[in-house]
Amino acid sequence: MILDRIALFLCIVGAINWGSIGLFSFDIVAWIFGGQGDIFSRIVYTLVAISGLWLTTLFFRSRETTPALES
Repeated sequence: MILDRIALFLCIVGAINWGSIGLFSFDIVAWIFGGQGDIFSRIVYTLVAISGLWLTTLFFRSRETTPALES
């Protein structure tokens, strides 16, 4: 599902950002968009949070099986 892929991408962005904060005390999102209080930074932070919540639904979905490729 395309929404799952978008959410996964945004969570990876959030993970990289948190990693840079933890390792280097450097907020990449704030640096790109002009500070933590800037509206664009806040939008990115909010989208990452919503994506994380969306991805928690993966725990409750049934697993889809894909048929094996025939040769």
